Amino acid sequence: MNVFAALGVNETLTKLLKTQGIKTPTPIQMSAIPNAFKGRDLIGRSQTGTGKTLAYLLPVIQRVETDKAMTQVLIMTPTRELAKQVFDVMRPFAIECGVNGADIIGGRTIENQLQKLKRDPHVIIGTPGRLLDHIRRKSLDLSNVKTVILDEADQMLANGFREDIEALIDETPKKRQLLLFSATMPDDAKRLARKYMHHPAFLDVAEKATASTVEQRIYETTLPRKFKLLVRHLTEMNPYMAVVFTNTREEAHELAGKLQEETDFIVDEIHGDMSQSQRNQVIREFEKARIQVLVASDIAARGLDVEGITHVFNYGIPRNLEYYIHRIGRTGRAGTKGIAITYATPEDGFLLRKLEKSIEETITRYDEKGNVRRVKAGKPKKKVVTPGMYKPTKKKEHKALGHKGRNMRQKRKKEKK
Repeated sequence: MNVFAALGVNETLTKLLKTQGIKTPTPIQMSAIPNAFKGRDLIGRSQTGTGKTLAYLLPVIQRVETDKAMTQVLIMTPTRELAKQVFDVMRPFAIECGVNGADIIGGRTIENQLQKLKRDPHVIIGTPGRLLDHIRRKSLDLSNVKTVILDEADQMLANGFREDIEALIDETPKKRQLLLFSATMPDDAKRLARKYMHHPAFLDVAEKATASTVEQRIYETTLPRKFKLLVRHLTEMNPYMAVVFTNTREEAHELAGKLQEETDFIVDEIHGDMSQSQRNQVIREFEKARIQVLVASDIAARGLDVEGITHVFNYGIPRNLEYYIHRIGRTGRAGTKGIAITYATPEDGFLLRKLEKSIEETITRYDEKGNVRRVKAGKPKKKVVTPGMYKPTKKKEHKALGHKGRNMRQKRKKEKK
């Protein structure tokens, strides 16, 4: 029996999966699909590139009542790029099942989207800002929604979309299913879950914050020498496809220009100062491997789902440390190996310690020549105190022996008196 069929996926969808070369479910799919079919609220924590898009799309597409012309599924994503990619993944399955879908994102004309919404699509995928805009225009009706999905919820909350998300959920019926997927689980996401979920299933298939398929390195350098070090690494490693992340859109534009001038690589840029059509064009070229080095601000950290990225370079440590996980998640996807290099200057010491603490790892550090400064350490073992290990006070040694801090000698002296 087909493994997807055993999870409840119907024959139409399993056949289509097979034609796409997908035969075995990933861990998040194994856990999420049966729970989603049962109608349970769900929190799925999984690293990027683990197949969580299909983990929610397969059950919701199958459960759509195609004979009813009304919106039944709402999917929210943090970026236009991710919304488009989810829509592209959904399209062949939706067509096969007779499901009508629409992507509602910024950067496109309102008139075009109004036409789409007049057809009452069964599934709507969009970014919170544009979706809320249509709610205010009364062009979007969510009163019949049965399932709400928050994809990359931590990123949406980090971008300040909490109020928009809550306003949109409030437009849906109280008795609806809510599926929340996220690579990390910040406090804001937990609060959102407590407010809107009823006894959710919690699926944590992320063994650690960063994927084991990604080799992480830190190169210690200085601001004046950082660019030359990046150029040297690109030249020596000659990546098949690489993404260089910067902390600002201005830096992305400037760095891309310098790399175009001083290297022979095919370099392009993607950031928030570009129009949606320009960004889409760059992504299409990158997907076709016509761009070897893409310089990106964090706007692309979640939206990029491109096969073949072998290297990620963090030109600066992100101020929002959750971005680090999603940046390096662009490589080492679907079981392939990847390398993530972060450049750290002396000014980054505090941020670096915070980063390692947040991912619960010690990353191997190198100097500019490639000599190891500090080897990646294993997880520190809990210190076990044994008698005689140290004796700062008798009270502490007695605690180690399990006497709860009581000094037995003092007690005996008191008894003798």
